[in-house]
Amino acid sequence: MSVRVLIVDDHAIVRAGLRALLAADDGIEVVADIEVAEQAADFAAEHAVDVVLMDLQFHGRSAGVDATRAVRALPHPPAVLVLTNYDTDSDILAAIEAGANGYLLKDAPLDDLLAAIHAAAQGESALAPAIASRLIERMRTPQRTLTARELAVLELAGAGLSNRELAQRLHVTESTVKTHLANIYTKLGVASRTAAIAAARGSGMIR
Repeated sequence: MSVRVLIVDDHAIVRAGLRALLAADDGIEVVADIEVAEQAADFAAEHAVDVVLMDLQFHGRSAGVDATRAVRALPHPPAVLVLTNYDTDSDILAAIEAGANGYLLKDAPLDDLLAAIHAAAQGESALAPAIASRLIERMRTPQRTLTARELAVLELAGAGLSNRELAQRLHVTESTVKTHLANIYTKLGVASRTAAIAAARGSGMIR
């Protein structure tokens, strides 16, 4: 029986390219491709899908993580395999915590992509070597490891949000935001928001 795949990406060329690539495997059937992340869960709830290929960014919005969470919350959820251009800690951890079964970059070799789809359909994890190495490195250097929430705070701070705006976006108090920032400064060995953002970007923690 073929693995039934749903492609979710906001670029028509990417969707068409993936269809062409996946056609090389007789054991994979692309059931549909859609460009709106928020439609993925509804489609998967109404159609037989084994694996969702999910991008993270949609028209400049990080909608893929929420869409992944919605898909995985279905009563009988398909696997979600993230296929994206982004490999920062914040992207990786957010996707995995949302329930993604695997994480690949769009420049992955075709054989790796096909193998990952079959692995995800079997309930196995599928991580690109670079992603696996990054996660292992995080485990080896816990003193510099930021939590998913700390990475989210830093990502938004890097986008220019104030403490008040951060609190509103994350539905926490300003005091909680300040606590997160203080912990971030300690872990990164810096003394300011600007230095923390620069250090995190330099080490690939955030975009």
